[in-house]
Amino acid sequence: MGFPSTRMRRMRRTETLRSMVRETRLSPSNLVLPLFVVEGTSVREPIVSMPGVHRFSVDHVVLEAKRVADLGISSVILFGIPDGKDGHGSGADAEDGIVQRATRAVAEAVPELAVMTDVCLCEYTDHGHCGLLDGEEVDNDASLERIASTALSHARAGASVIAPSDMMDGRVAAIRGELDANGFEEIPILSYAAKYASAYYGPFRDAAESAPEFGDRRGYQMDPPNRREAMREMRLDLEEGADMLMVKPAMAYLDILADARREFDVPLAAYHVSGEYSMIKAAGERGWIDADRAMEEALVSIKRAGADLILTYAAADIAEKL
Repeated sequence: MGFPSTRMRRMRRTETLRSMVRETRLSPSNLVLPLFVVEGTSVREPIVSMPGVHRFSVDHVVLEAKRVADLGISSVILFGIPDGKDGHGSGADAEDGIVQRATRAVAEAVPELAVMTDVCLCEYTDHGHCGLLDGEEVDNDASLERIASTALSHARAGASVIAPSDMMDGRVAAIRGELDANGFEEIPILSYAAKYASAYYGPFRDAAESAPEFGDRRGYQMDPPNRREAMREMRLDLEEGADMLMVKPAMAYLDILADARREFDVPLAAYHVSGEYSMIKAAGERGWIDADRAMEEALVSIKRAGADLILTYAAADIAEKL
């Protein structure tokens, strides 16, 4: 039946009515908060290009983890920023490395929180690339052993989920094999399966001090115009043993996320990346938009497109409002 018998506005008239029929709902348990960990003690250093985001020393990461757990957030993901870097990324799999110490501390202090760890060499190499170099080219196969070793060190430190972000071919299989061979068969892998060579990563590279010293990452991260290729990447990672798949960035790639939701019956994550977050915050600071409403709308769009989990720097702010 059409107008006037059918009036779509009837169920939009009040917040109570709108809430009753709301199709997509955010929950704190859907959110994952990225945390940057640095050396030292009592460090809570603001990141200028990411308003509201900080670098934390291990002791303050624990305090932040307790805070977000109290808000109902179920998980954090840790990124380490070591004092020293070298061409081999030696700090990535060190037993006393920055992420390893933070993982142990958070897992012990907040056992109800799932601790994800980002597995990549870019934060630990002096050249800033995600793998080992052969001249000025990233050597995919030579990098796999280092990546798998890093994942194992995170599992030994108490990580709940291993999340490789390097985009080397075969890294999920290498990690799964290393974990299984060392008694960590139960540790799931969240693969950054469709990670694009995006312009939206700038503030993160500032925060993590991980920008490449030369060249760029377009030789191993996905080309932004490609859509079908993302499904191949995801399918291969599942075949290699991934338990969950991620699309990164999120908002600029909602079509990829929706495609993945139709194609795969596995948990999907999407990373609301630093540039997507900082644009909203910056516009809000200038009074151009209502940043709180825009941030929530952005995350709802990601959930609506099919994400089960959303990695976002706004996790704590949103959880406080839900």
